[in-house]
Parts: sequence; structure tokens; C-alpha cells
Amino acid sequence: MVAGVGTAGWAYWHLNGNIKSVDIDNALGDDRPAKALTTPTPTPTPAPSGSASASPLPTEAVNVLVLGSDSRSGAANQELGGGDSTGARSDTAMVVHIDAGRTTATVVSIPRDTLVTRPSCPLPDGGSTATAYGAMFNTAYAVGGPVCAVKTVESVTGVRMDHYVEVDFSGFAELVDALGGVTVTTDEDIDDDDSHLHLAAGTHRLDGADALALARTRHGIGDGSDLGRIGLQQDLVKALLAQIASTDLLTSPTRLYEVADALTGSLTTDTGLDSLAELTEFGGSLKGLSAGNVRTVTLPVVPAPSDPNRVIAQEPAASALWESLK
Repeated sequence: MVAGVGTAGWAYWHLNGNIKSVDIDNALGDDRPAKALTTPTPTPTPAPSGSASASPLPTEAVNVLVLGSDSRSGAANQELGGGDSTGARSDTAMVVHIDAGRTTATVVSIPRDTLVTRPSCPLPDGGSTATAYGAMFNTAYAVGGPVCAVKTVESVTGVRMDHYVEVDFSGFAELVDALGGVTVTTDEDIDDDDSHLHLAAGTHRLDGADALALARTRHGIGDGSDLGRIGLQQDLVKALLAQIASTDLLTSPTRLYEVADALTGSLTTDTGLDSLAELTEFGGSLKGLSAGNVRTVTLPVVPAPSDPNRVIAQEPAASALWESLK
């Protein structure tokens, strides 16, 4: 019994220590959109038989900025289609709006090549970045990290981001493997030498390496733009949600630990989600959210007049979309 308790304690300490965090709220202060005012009806957390009732889970609407941080340096990453560039970049950006009640959600993908006004962002050393006009959206992360990514999204959308979650792509591959793979269906052949992915149209069971390659694929589909890759990534998110829902982790402590280790090891969050207890509560509040109730859309865009290889938000459709998430 003592050994079991010690093992459980070590596992909790290890998983809790896996999670990296950034204090977004403290860095941005009050210079951001107001929080949505809601009056949710709390849903009690089911308590074990004979125990006291647990605290109610949150049910109010919530907005989460999810970034995919893709480190492409090193030989191992190049073997997975990471290319030869160095450092990490945020090639994937999704604003996840979870409706009140937390049984339905909308995922809005922002193309990385979208030209925006990047606001001045605070830096850890006390300085700040300069305001940039007509900057590519994904440069916000490059110049100011998670804080600037959140500030840029809030500036562009007018929507408060309640939480920030950054997923490391390499850790994502480990998570897929820990879950036993994911099932995706492609409408067309994928033949991309850069991502090292070659799939015939149809349904496939992907391991972590192939799932990561799918998330990176852009040249082997459609017109080779980022918009085609966004569609694949949206399908991959739904496939991952479906796999998590269908995997009975509670019957296998070993697999549960492997999944938890891969998940926590791949995350950087805001300080509101930087503990195992907070992540568990947040995950518990989403238990009624199925993959079928997740709507995926892409920010409406048109080619930028200044550069046909870039895009700008299409108005008034873009503003109407962001307004619907407030």
C-alpha cells in the first residue's frame, strides 16, 4: 500500500511538473477586451459513493487560443518532415469557442499568412515590441511569444481569450501514439515529399509520425497553400477528440499514465491551466462535448492586394464571425 501511494504521488508530481506556463494575465494587465458576463448554472461533479459532493464544474462559455508550436530543428525532426529551419514557430492557430453549457464548440482557424496590425507587445525584460502594420499573423509569436500571440488575437478579433494552450508538435505525435493512433479520412491523394506523407484518398489509421506529417502537409494537396493544410488540421483535431472519447483509459492505468505524460509534456498554458488539478477540472467540464458537436471554420480571407501570396480578413464576414463568439 505504501509503495502504491508513493508511486501515485510520484506520478502526480511528475505530470504536474511537465506543464509549462506563461502568466498572460499579468503581462497584459487590463489592456484587453472585457471578459464576457455570463450567469452559468453550475453542474456538480459526480462524487464517489459515500463521499461528499464535489465542487461544481464550470459551465460558462470560454474562449481558448490554441497554438501549434512546431520546432523544426534537429535531425530527428527533419526525418519527420520538419525541414531545415531552426527554432519554433506557430504555424497553427485556432480560436476555440466553447458555448455555455460546454456541449458544443466552434473552432476558428486563422491562416498564418493573414496580414494584420500587430500591436505593441510587452517583453519579459520590461521593454516592448513595436507596432507593425501589414505583418504576417504568425510573426506575433516569433517576436513576442505567447503573450504577443494572445494580444494580437485579441486586438484583431475584439474577443477576450480566457485561456492559452500551446501544443508542441513533437509532443502531439507522442500523444497520438499513446492513444493507439487516430483514424482520418482524406478526400484526395496526398503526395508531399516535404512532410514525407504519401496517402491514397480514403480512410487511414495514422500513428504519431504520420499524424504529425498530416498536420504539416501543405504542398501535396490543393493549391499548396496554407488553407489546404488548415482543413487537414481541423480533421485531425476531430479525429483526436473522437479517439480520446473512444479510449477507455480508466481500465488501463499504464495507458492512462502514458497518455497523461504525453499530453502534459506537450503543453504550455496560461497560469489558469498550469496544474494537473486545473487541467482535470477543465477537461471534466468538457465531458459532454463530443467530436460531432465541434464545428470547424476558417477565418474568411481574400488575397492581399499588396501580395498575392498573403491574405487579409474578408469583411464584413470576418467581423461577424468574431462578434458571434462574444
